[in-house]
Amino acid sequence: MEEASNRLPDAGEIADITARHLIRTPLKPADLLFVFGTREDVGRRVDEAFRLWREGLFRWSIVSGGVTPGSGLSECEIIKAAMVARGIPPERILEEHRSTNTGENVVFSLPIIEAVLGLKNLRSVICLGNSWTARRYPMTLHRHWPEVEKMLVTVDSFDTPREHWHTDPVFRARVLAEWDKIEPYKAKGFIAEWPET
Repeated sequence: MEEASNRLPDAGEIADITARHLIRTPLKPADLLFVFGTREDVGRRVDEAFRLWREGLFRWSIVSGGVTPGSGLSECEIIKAAMVARGIPPERILEEHRSTNTGENVVFSLPIIEAVLGLKNLRSVICLGNSWTARRYPMTLHRHWPEVEKMLVTVDSFDTPREHWHTDPVFRARVLAEWDKIEPYKAKGFIAEWPET
């Protein structure tokens, strides 16, 4: 396989990725906002979480992310502190501090959600993460928690509009790296098809 950073997708693959991977879902009030940890665009992710809170689109949230190299704080600590500083009540934010990837975000968070809220009491979740990872967030959640309705909100700091992702070399490399994980991850059982076709 060519390195994603060097690969130039053809028009068909660009259209497929734009339609199937970089999806946007309609939003409605959800029981839980699932904030996937990051080191990039933390401010934008927090701004979006606050917008969703202000608009009444979630009652509870969980922030999931462990300590990354070069930092003494977990992604969860950094993101939760910023969410609280913006005005989201700290008692409404559950915490997961051990995960180092998207799969662990979900696997380590579900027992925390179960202990505090009860998974069976939640009917809908909004996934919040990076634009280039896109549907892999809800696909990972769907593999481990198929019963709950999933919505997706993504953010990034690229000046390039999302529909022109393929024209920015860095954006293109990130999207292709994530897109190229989808089929192998499905084959390994890490993720499940979502939206279901």
